[in-house]
Amino acid sequence: MKRWGDVSQDAADHLTAGSVLDHAEMAVVVTDRFSNLLYWNPFAERLFGRPGTSGPRDQSLSLGIMEKDHPLAVELSKHVLKGGVWEGTFDVRRGDGTIIYVRAQAVPLRHPSGAVTGIVITAREAMRSNEREKDRFGLLERIGERLAGSLYVEETLKRVAEMLVPQFADHCFIELMEEGRLTRRVSTHVQGWSPPPNTWAPLGAEIRYPVGHYAEIALRRQETILVEDFSQTSYPSPGEANTRLAAEIGMTSAIVAPLCVRGETLGLMYLGLSNLTDRRSPHYDAFDRDFVGAIATRVALAVDNALLFEEERHTAESFQKHLLPRELPQLDGLDIAVRYYPAAPLASHGQGIQTQVGGDWYDVIPLSAGRVGIVIGDVEGRGAKAAAVMGQLRAALRAFAQDDKPPAEILARLDEWTRIIATPEQDESGTDISVPPIVTCQYLVYDAWSRQLSFANAGHAPPLLLIGDTCTELDIHEVGQPLGVRAKGMHADLVYKEETRTLPPGAALLLYTDGLVDRRPIRDADGRPPNVEETLAQLCGKLIEISDASVERIADAATVAVPGEIDDDMAILVLRSASEDLAVEERTFPAQPIMVGEARRMASEAFVGWNVPEERAELACLLVSEVVTNVVLHAASASIPRRELTMDGPPLPFDESWDVPGFEDEIVNEKEFTLRLRRGGESVWVEVFDQDLRLPRIRSAGENDEGGRGLYLVDQLAKRWGSRPTKEGKAVWFEIPTRSR
Repeated sequence: MKRWGDVSQDAADHLTAGSVLDHAEMAVVVTDRFSNLLYWNPFAERLFGRPGTSGPRDQSLSLGIMEKDHPLAVELSKHVLKGGVWEGTFDVRRGDGTIIYVRAQAVPLRHPSGAVTGIVITAREAMRSNEREKDRFGLLERIGERLAGSLYVEETLKRVAEMLVPQFADHCFIELMEEGRLTRRVSTHVQGWSPPPNTWAPLGAEIRYPVGHYAEIALRRQETILVEDFSQTSYPSPGEANTRLAAEIGMTSAIVAPLCVRGETLGLMYLGLSNLTDRRSPHYDAFDRDFVGAIATRVALAVDNALLFEEERHTAESFQKHLLPRELPQLDGLDIAVRYYPAAPLASHGQGIQTQVGGDWYDVIPLSAGRVGIVIGDVEGRGAKAAAVMGQLRAALRAFAQDDKPPAEILARLDEWTRIIATPEQDESGTDISVPPIVTCQYLVYDAWSRQLSFANAGHAPPLLLIGDTCTELDIHEVGQPLGVRAKGMHADLVYKEETRTLPPGAALLLYTDGLVDRRPIRDADGRPPNVEETLAQLCGKLIEISDASVERIADAATVAVPGEIDDDMAILVLRSASEDLAVEERTFPAQPIMVGEARRMASEAFVGWNVPEERAELACLLVSEVVTNVVLHAASASIPRRELTMDGPPLPFDESWDVPGFEDEIVNEKEFTLRLRRGGESVWVEVFDQDLRLPRIRSAGENDEGGRGLYLVDQLAKRWGSRPTKEGKAVWFEIPTRSR
């Protein structure tokens, strides 16, 4: 026995395409791009009442399509030849003079190369009673399909108007409620016509229908209103110009349907017919009214979904906007440009409606003595939750950075914070199963005077270093794990390592999140998407072409260097070091009271040489005296740093080992401080370094106390001041603007 579907050779000979079409109880007609008939089957000859002939046939109008439907046939041809599909009904006069109604569907005829070479039409006779019903149901189904993938209000309304005009209406208005006012959002009309100025209200205008107007009744009653024939009815006019234009174009009929969802009226949909087109019936009826009501229900749901999506997106974008830096600080010796772009929605990926924003962020943090902290990071996921996590991490990192700790320590603390903010969750047994967010981050500290760039990396993509005609990834030896994924029992200090590089004069550094290179793939000639190495090479090639341009141009060029649609939100930060060295003076003094005057003299001479205004220079010198005096006074009581004692010869007894001649003098003479002065564009910075590990603090001085007011003066007179630990001890710094306040 043969398997199911096996046929004999004789049966196979009768299954040719021509044989099947000859027996089909449906007309099949094929035309070329110029409407010449290339083929029709026997049923088509019987349906249209035309005898079959051989070879190319006359124009398709010889099918008998009546003259009033010729414009519709022409539009059908144009639409299908562009790759579309059309379905509708024609009035056809047969060869014997009888008139029938033909239901037809037209699809493009494609060459194997994909080019449209003609039109394939399938047709059958339709009873007039059900022909319109099937037309309407087909249109309703297509409208539902088009609205299903719509994410934006404007896109939703535009799609509705495109489906209804001109197939079902000559004019389509859609108006939405905005803050209690009805605003026109769509005004679509038959091709080649638009309302003259100052007649019908334009887009964006507030619409006010008079009491008793059919649109006002539809709003008030929340029901679809039919005006079957304007010549037989009388409604209040919304305006003289409006009425005059309606008379000029011959408005014949209209339907107004409220857009209602969840008990709320979102707006109105207005459809109208006029004498601008030649239709089989120039008037709507009760069936059309019910049909438009069904459309309005679908439109209202789509608009409501789009409004909810836009509200969620607006919320997330507000997070992003207010949690990212609103403006960048002015920095000496460093030019910076930043960019942030949200991703395209994920609806086309089949993952439902999701907002565009995510957890990408950047920050520029002024630190002590003109130094600057630079950070770029990426929180896994997108939407309001990712933006909220990003905001918490950015605020935490800003707070940690103010301690002026090394970058590796900052990332270690941020890793702990990432675990703290994890959403608390427990399993059935009550065990904590909270999963911290996964975050990649890179934190850098740049000193424009020394050109030293210190950084630590937590699983983030290395920056691109642009020097002259070369563009390479910054050499990073230690790339730690992303924040939040460190294994238990492993201390963060073992994961994140600090590295230091010297940034050459004029060099540019491009920091970015993966949204820059992970685009929706555009396949190459071989049909495969480019890999990461190819994408980076393409990006570097574009950057090299404009290596001498400003950081703003580099940021713009990087944004468009990689082809494809943005698949994830993207942050870019570009910085360039100054081509000239910045002014700095530095000297080390013994920690002795007499050196206070020497330090002040050095500062005074430096300020004169830098053309600092006399008033500001005197103020800076005063504060130099206070800080240096504080260092000298506390040097005597500071604990002596531990040193390794080495001596030649045999070891001494314990009671004699501390009586080595000159040892105490050596320790005392080691007490010293370093004064460093820096000149910026708008400020001067003063730093005083010593070997004392204790950080200074302001204390309240009594009425008769001789001291205790130095740091208070610094706090009151300096723009900013602070202290930070160093490898040898600490540094106390303050900033004085070179212009009067």
